[in-house]
Amino acid sequence: MKSLANLLQDLLSLFFPELCAGCGASLFSNEREICTSCIYHLPVTNFHKDPSNELAKQLWGRFNFKQASSFVFFRKGGRVQNIIHQLKYNKRPKAGFRMGELYAIALNNSETWQKPDLIIPVPLHPSRLRQRGYNQSERIAEGLASVLQVPVAPGSLVRTENTQTQTKRSRFGRYENLRDAFSCPDKKPLVNKHVLIVDDVMTTGATLESCCLALAGIDGLSISIITLAFTE
Repeated sequence: MKSLANLLQDLLSLFFPELCAGCGASLFSNEREICTSCIYHLPVTNFHKDPSNELAKQLWGRFNFKQASSFVFFRKGGRVQNIIHQLKYNKRPKAGFRMGELYAIALNNSETWQKPDLIIPVPLHPSRLRQRGYNQSERIAEGLASVLQVPVAPGSLVRTENTQTQTKRSRFGRYENLRDAFSCPDKKPLVNKHVLIVDDVMTTGATLESCCLALAGIDGLSISIITLAFTE
């Protein structure tokens, strides 16, 4: 028999249903943020099973890293674009957490992917953080951390420049826009650590490159990369 709290929750759901971040359908009581159908139809990359995946190839020769992967493909008009939009622009930070959880489950089942010591989300500039109210990459990182049982270290990187939007910029333009945009205020906690840098969408890799170059020179540091989505 259902408790009074559960009955009230069911009543609220009837009049104010929670909607899937991917397709907008009403969620069932056992679903969180993303419906079962959307999860089943996510265009997963399986990059974590292939060290020579397309994301890794884009980053080869730009900075040193141990492994690089992405959860899903970003396709215009698809579920992933809807989820990213809800996460970044419609106050749905829990969608990022949920996607991080889902990818971490796949990573835990991988025989080749190596678990990091720390997870570092790509930071937002303080002004943009105040505007949005949260850092979407940090929410993804927290979802990953909840399953991987690895701490998140959001202060390890800071964004020192409030750069202009990257939309419609060329690869070189994106790099120039982000050069020296990040810094590492305290390198000591990262010595001899394996860190995982987490971002929302990989397009040209300019943001990731800038973040990783800000960590260059730290003794014994190794870096892995994860993005929620990869732009085909």
